[in-house]
Formats: sequence, C-alpha cells, structure tokens
Amino acid sequence: MKKNLKIGILSDSHRKTKLHIEAINHLKESGAEYLLHAGDLETKEHLDILKESGLPYICVYGNNDTLLIPLYGQYPIYREPHYFDIEGIKIKMMHMPYFLNPDADVVISAHTHIFEVEMRGDTLFINPGEVCAREKPLSECVMLEIVDGLFRVVHYFREANANEWQSRVVL
Repeated sequence: MKKNLKIGILSDSHRKTKLHIEAINHLKESGAEYLLHAGDLETKEHLDILKESGLPYICVYGNNDTLLIPLYGQYPIYREPHYFDIEGIKIKMMHMPYFLNPDADVVISAHTHIFEVEMRGDTLFINPGEVCAREKPLSECVMLEIVDGLFRVVHYFREANANEWQSRVVL
C-alpha cells in the first residue's frame, strides 16, 4: 500500500454539469491523484469531463445510466459491484447499496444521496453523498486520503450556488 495517496470520490451528478465540473475541479485542486464516480452520471458529457480531468478515473453505472451502457469499453465504466485495486488498496464500488459486505479494504456506494462513512473492522465504507444538490441544498464529494498507511476521510460540501467549499475530517 502506498504510504500517502489521495482519491477523490463523487456520485449522483445526474444532469448537473456545472456542479459535476466544480466538484471534479475542487478534488483536483485538493490534490486528488485518482477520481472515482459511484454512478448516476447520466450523460456522456460527464464521462468526457472525467476523462479531460487528466486523472485516472473509474466509474460504475447507476440506475439512471442506461443511456451510457453502449459506451462500455470506450470509458472505464463498469457494472456493479466493481472490484479494482489502486496502489495496493482493494476497492469495491457500486451505485446501489446492495453489496455492503466487508470483502475489500474500501467499499464505496451511492444512490441514497446521503453522505456516510463508517469503519467496520478493517473495512472502510463510504457514501460520498450527492454532487447534484437534489435531495438537499448541498453539493458534496469526498477525499479519501491514505496517510502513513491509515485512512483519513474529508467530506467537502457547499451550497450549490456558493463559491467556497467547506470541509470536515470525519475519519
């Protein structure tokens, strides 16, 4: 496992392209080395924006991403649950929170639009909330930091029309 690493996590962008771009830019400015999107991108444009970020990224299909299924193989977007490894960290990512068993180092889910973080044994569970600010007036994303081999989670949030992101360390 890499000693220090920053992974930006977001989900539920839906059709809010401006908020999608702003969340990605904020994660990049905050030092993200990878981007993970846990579904409900809805548009090819959102996949293109992730690609244009210049960072390695992985996505899973959400329940609103049926129009993106024909793009399989053109972008790193996968069916759930998708297992992969980033620098020695085993990650399982899904949109629907149906596979929440501790069979990876980090388990990422979405769909509920509710930010959640919990350590269960040696497994970190994360739901990054929502980029789209649909269920509440906040756009959200998460930075998973590995610092000296330990997990640290920073929750970023802001009102959809605000310029400044707020943050809180939750783990």
